[in-house]
Amino acid sequence: MTLTIRPLTQDDEAEWRRLWTAYLEFYEATVAEEVYATTFDRLLDPGRPQQNGLIALQDGRAVGLVHYIFHPHNWRIEDVCYLQDLYADPEVRGTGIGRALIEAVYDAADGNGTPAVYWMTQDFNETARRLYDRIAQVTPFIKYQR
Repeated sequence: MTLTIRPLTQDDEAEWRRLWTAYLEFYEATVAEEVYATTFDRLLDPGRPQQNGLIALQDGRAVGLVHYIFHPHNWRIEDVCYLQDLYADPEVRGTGIGRALIEAVYDAADGNGTPAVYWMTQDFNETARRLYDRIAQVTPFIKYQR
């Protein structure tokens, strides 16, 4: 099987929407149609290089996505990279798609001069956490939200 990971294009909108909807459903979340449209536009906008999306294609079929954001950090001179959303279709989990998407973000961050990449997940996401524990370091931070 051939795996390709590349930036999103306008032609990916339907598959991106399918994948992102499945991701949101996993976390029992929904967003308004306006958020779908705005997010997709931002991910494609060359005037917003800080906000990015990649799609994973296995033999030409969309099977995963990742969104990541470069942003300033008060403790560093260089930006940091927040890996916000990561999703692989259930039937391809365990085949390296998630790892390949994370490594593609690592590569993009390195190319941007952004060595620090971080993300969060729910504590119950045990399948993903097994991968994350192999390729990153868990931190002791607890998220608070208004």
